Amino acid sequence: MKHIRISVTLLFLVLTMSNKGHSQVALLAPVEPYFGQKPPDLTPEVFAPDIVSSEHHEWDAVFTPDMKEFYFSRKNNTSKKESHFVLKFENNRWHESEVERGVGGSISPDGKTMYYTNKYRERIDGGWSELKSLGSEYEDIDIMALTVSSKGTYFFDEYRRGGGGLLRYARLINGKREAPKPLSKELNTGIVNIHPFIAPDESYILWDSRRDGGYGGSDIYVSFRQEDGSWGAAINLGDKINTSTSQNGGYVTPDGKYLFFNSPDKSGNGDFYWVDAQIIEKLRPK
Repeated sequence: MKHIRISVTLLFLVLTMSNKGHSQVALLAPVEPYFGQKPPDLTPEVFAPDIVSSEHHEWDAVFTPDMKEFYFSRKNNTSKKESHFVLKFENNRWHESEVERGVGGSISPDGKTMYYTNKYRERIDGGWSELKSLGSEYEDIDIMALTVSSKGTYFFDEYRRGGGGLLRYARLINGKREAPKPLSKELNTGIVNIHPFIAPDESYILWDSRRDGGYGGSDIYVSFRQEDGSWGAAINLGDKINTSTSQNGGYVTPDGKYLFFNSPDKSGNGDFYWVDAQIIEKLRPK
């Protein structure tokens, strides 16, 4: 199914600070947290066109739990330069600024920790700490995405060129992190399984997979936690989300209302799409 692009009509003031090479965007009206865009229904729409989604390739959308910071990355299709941004809601306005690589990624439900590959940052006054290692057990794992639940359980991928790799988890038990373990075969089937997102309460997990029965490229799947604690079957999110190109990076906003995902076209441009998160609940087995 074709995704829908709807323009956002907003008044923005753009100020370029040439001495820092950063841009700042200030919204002229106090609108939060979705930049004035009308929320979608069960049909995906491009998120914040010309504000976040552009003619270039964007990825790694994530809000802080208070919904007052939005991080994302962009690759210029002409220069091939990668840039990383944050939109902050301050003084009743949204302000955009450029941040260094590794600021973004995923953020813990309590907002205190930011994860990037096999490293993390801690929230400090005025921003985020320097990158720190997750520990020796993670240094040799090529992690693309790590997501954490409210219980402190890590869920993460391992990327291998040409396929392979595993989705793993590592629980926090009595304040100590257990050794990583692979998730079940229901999740670790197919050629590629990457970009996990765990619901804060661990009731479901989203991830990208290339496997038999998909629509083409990578599709986004969901598995729901069973009463006995095991993971249920991998369920394809269907043709409203997945198309003949690859869809990836499924992520549910901290308020639980919307599913975000990235959908590149055949030329490689990737926009953020969003859709009512009820599209996930409708797949939950009765």
